[in-house]
Amino acid sequence: MATDQAQSESQGTDTYDEFEQRVERITNVGNAAGILQWDQEVMMPEGGTPARAKQLSTLSSISHELLTDEETGDLLTELEGQDLEEDQQAVVREVRRRYDRSTKVPEELVAEISETTSNAHPTWVEAKEEDDFSIFAPTLETLVELKREYAEHIDPDKDPYAVLFADYEPYIDIETAERILERLREELVPLIEAIDGSDAELETDAFSGEFDDETQEELARDVLDTLGYDWNRGRLDTAPHPFSSGTQFDARVTTRFDESDLLGSITSTIHEFGHANYTIGLPDEGYGTPLGEARDLTVHESQSRLWENHVGRSQAFWERFLPAVQERFPALEDVTPRDAYEAANQVYDDNLIRVEADELTYHLHIVIRFEVERDLIRGDLAVEDVPETWNDKYEEYLGVRPDTDAEGCLQDIHWSHGSFGYFPTYSLGSVLAAQLYAAAEDELGDIDEHTREGEFDDLNGWLRENIHTHGKRYTTPELIERATGEAYTADYFLEYATNKYGELYDLEGY
Repeated sequence: MATDQAQSESQGTDTYDEFEQRVERITNVGNAAGILQWDQEVMMPEGGTPARAKQLSTLSSISHELLTDEETGDLLTELEGQDLEEDQQAVVREVRRRYDRSTKVPEELVAEISETTSNAHPTWVEAKEEDDFSIFAPTLETLVELKREYAEHIDPDKDPYAVLFADYEPYIDIETAERILERLREELVPLIEAIDGSDAELETDAFSGEFDDETQEELARDVLDTLGYDWNRGRLDTAPHPFSSGTQFDARVTTRFDESDLLGSITSTIHEFGHANYTIGLPDEGYGTPLGEARDLTVHESQSRLWENHVGRSQAFWERFLPAVQERFPALEDVTPRDAYEAANQVYDDNLIRVEADELTYHLHIVIRFEVERDLIRGDLAVEDVPETWNDKYEEYLGVRPDTDAEGCLQDIHWSHGSFGYFPTYSLGSVLAAQLYAAAEDELGDIDEHTREGEFDDLNGWLRENIHTHGKRYTTPELIERATGEAYTADYFLEYATNKYGELYDLEGY
């Protein structure tokens, strides 16, 4: 009997090892495609797009073939009948989910989506540069149709937008996302109106002037050094739309520079540091499996927003970092930490650009994008009507109307990637960031004191222990509850926002 049990356990181990090797191959193909996508947005010559589109389409097809192969399904079925360790169960759970979704989507559709998105990027860039939505409209029409078809294959009886949202956040349902967005809209709008009526005079021009790109890049490296970026596993480059990508062994950051917006490059760099820092913090030994991958976009965005807003926009941070700014740009020598803090946190509802928005009105930018893309996918909005609808919503929600497509519906890159369903995770991540920061502070004490000293090891260690090291071991709700001791809630974000901005703008009742 003991011999039979040992033989059974050995067979189970062999099966899991075979399964894990297959998963690692799939992961490596995807990671190779990621490097090609990074190169396309950062370094590739303009003429390289036709070949790059074919390369990415091929890699996408290979990955899809490996994942949806009958052997993958057989291994999953066999393993699900065995007594696996907790980590192994998590890997099987995550791969099973991907397998079930992917086997429903024809390989030719996967390849067509990949090639279309590769070709869409330069088209979007051209349309934005030419300030002409009509250049991008046919491509967007094609992408919407392809993603509707994709959603229908996965679940023809479900709201197609909910199906697409689950690609980015599989364990928080669309109803929860809508409730969070609605609560933010309901509670932030009166706060923003109160700020608009405040007599407080913030120092909003602390960073006015002209700042050359080369020195801004040096300062971006300074801020990454200050926060503890691991240069051995990362690099800094520029891109039209800042992003980070990679693995725990190679997590790259991009930012952008505007000679009249020094503060924007600093906050953008800190934001992308948060993403890359999470990626680097994933366990090395989990590489190639879901245990070495980030827990989807709500959690990923919580990391970037935590570092950008709770750290990078704090007065404590500016007490620490302002001397480095003044060393690079001596013209700012008269700026005080309080000046910098106020400039970094001014609220203005007349801004058209999401990535330049303040911390509060930012969420109305997200609501607009969410509503537009949801209606596109559901067939309630025609592509040709996107610019006018977009502009109408900006006028309704923020009281400002874009004059151009470039500062309107063409400002974001996500639709050229086919990333419908992505936008809600920005606000969901901001909400989670506040909840995580509060939990970390309960354990570590006043984090501002650490920030003033330039000591980020304790905060980063808390994030490593409670978020990063787990990869996809837990579902999103499980991970949040383990880290904070309670279910996901918007309470902490709204308390943080009202306290912070009530003090800044001297608001009665906040």
